This record gives sequence, structure tokens and C-alpha cells, in this order.
Amino acid sequence: MVLPKAGDRVNNYLLETQVGAGSFGQVWRARHHVLEEVVAIKILTDPQYVRNFRQEGVVVHGLRHPNIVRVFDIDPYADMPYLVMEYVDGQSLRSVIDAHPQGIGVDLAVRVLRGVLSGLQAAHEGGLVHRDVKPANIMLRMPDGALAHVNEGDVKLTDFGLGRATAVTTASLVQSGSLVTEEGKNIAGTLVYMSPEQRAGAELDGRSDLYSCAVVFFEMLTGQKPAGSDLPSMIRTDVPANLDEIFRNSYTRLERRFASASAMLAALGGAARHVRPSKAVIQPVEARSIGGTPLLCPGCHQGVRPDDNFCIHCGNQLVDAVPRCPSCKAFANRADRFCIFCGTRLAAVG
Repeated sequence: MVLPKAGDRVNNYLLETQVGAGSFGQVWRARHHVLEEVVAIKILTDPQYVRNFRQEGVVVHGLRHPNIVRVFDIDPYADMPYLVMEYVDGQSLRSVIDAHPQGIGVDLAVRVLRGVLSGLQAAHEGGLVHRDVKPANIMLRMPDGALAHVNEGDVKLTDFGLGRATAVTTASLVQSGSLVTEEGKNIAGTLVYMSPEQRAGAELDGRSDLYSCAVVFFEMLTGQKPAGSDLPSMIRTDVPANLDEIFRNSYTRLERRFASASAMLAALGGAARHVRPSKAVIQPVEARSIGGTPLLCPGCHQGVRPDDNFCIHCGNQLVDAVPRCPSCKAFANRADRFCIFCGTRLAAVG
């Protein structure tokens, strides 16, 4: 196959500058030959990815949301199969994080996460699970080049090529090209963002994307990927307590995760709350139930557990102050007597 070059015409567009490349092919900035409209064109140079390429265009074409890169046209059967998309004048979140190894800052991380969750909420309501949320698939519009000016509306989700797959496993991701780097060798990077149920090849719902969001959020806040029981504030002490709790309620087992992107958005609120919890010893709190009656969130009236600090359905905070271990600063359930992370005694017996 002859590779595309600047000046080549693809349908009604003239290729101007190559802005990206991967195992699938290349992404070009292009301009309409009459209307001067600027778009991005993904050109497939490896035939084995045609099926996934066609699927990406089909599933995203019907999505209309400010936080999702819009697809305008597709022809998977052309001599050089192509996908015409909205052009985002900016950078990928991957490149931004790589340039900020200590994290991109709390306020910016919150704005970016809100944009990602807003886009995912629209996709999930349309019956589509992204399945490949990671910094490389999140674009930040920065026409003036200023990262500080990026707001929620400047965040764009892209690469929905796996969205309609019924059971995505590591093998199918490799086949699609999603896990292959430009060198075509290292697949470990994307696996970090995959939920446990996705790695197992199980049927997925939107909560799988929320797990991926948690990993992305941790990386934005700290510049590192989560490991073990780490919370963002263990790496960066300026991370507020409520953001630790949001991470904890999304980077967890499926049944303990936020029920939806809208619930995670509600918990996130408009901005981070920069109030650190008290370092006093945690005292257990009796379960708020009467005669075995199920506990309900006062906000959405969905069932909650006696030791929940936040409602996993709507994000409503259920306690006045979220308890935390005085030694390792990890969050604790309200009935815990010992920290499950470091073993510190949290309350006196009797």
C-alpha cells in the first residue's frame, strides 16, 4: 500500500499535516477543498483492522455530544479506508500527563474528569460502553496552547472502536490494534486501565468504564498509575479527601462501584473540596436502621450499606465527616476498629 502524503485528496478533503500514527495507520489534519472546513482523517494502512475501523465509524456516527469526537463520514472499502472526524486543536491527555510527571493539578484533573464522565454518560444512555478509556483516547482542545484554560467542554472522547463488542478480552484487543503501541510490542500499558471483569472477558456495562476513569483520574492527580491500596493523597498531599473517596468508589469491585457515570459526576461536584478530614481517632458509628429496615440514601432513596460514606447510586455523602486512618491516611468504613491497610487501631474497645 502506498502511504498517504501531504496534498493527497481523500474524498473532498486535502491532506495537510500528519498529526498522529499508530498500529492501525495514520491521522491527518485535512481541509475541505472548497469550504475550507478543517477535519481529522484517520487513514487505515493495515488491512487487518478494517472490521474494527468500520465499527468505530458506525457506533460513533449516531452519538451527538460535546465531549465526544464526532464522526462525519466513513468509507472502509476505499483503496485507503478512511474515517472523517471532528478536528480537535490540542493534545491528547497522554501527552499532557507525560509532560507533567507530578500530576496536572487538582482543579484541572477535576475538569477533565467531568468532561470524560459527561461524554460517557451520553454513550451509556445510548447503550454504548467505550471499553478503552485511557489518556491516549482523551483529547484536550487547546487552541491557544494554554493548558490552564482547558475546561470541561474542551474534553473530547475518541476511539470508540470497541464499543459494540460483546466480550472484549486481551486477545480481541490485540487483534483490534488497541493494545499495540507504535512499536507493535508492548501491550501492558492499556491493560492497566481495564476493569477486572473486562480482563476476564465478562459481559460489561458502563461501570467498567468508570473503573478505567478511576485509573486515569489517579494518573492525572499524581502522574503515576495506582498500585495496591494507594490513594491519590498518599502520593500528593494536596489531593482533597472527597477526591480520594471518589477514586476509592470507582477503583473497586464491580458491585461496590458507582452505579453510573451520572452518579460519579454527582459525587465529583463542581470542584474539589479542599478540606482535609480530622486526624482524630475514628469512632465507630451505629448502623442507621430500625428493626432491620433497609437503609436508604436520603438523596435518591436507593439502598445503601451501614458502613457506606457515600451513596454509590447518586454520590450523596451519607456522613458529616468521612473517617480516615490517623496513621496511613487511608479511608475506613465507619464501623472499622482497625485500618485494613496498615492495621492501626481506630477505636478503643469497650
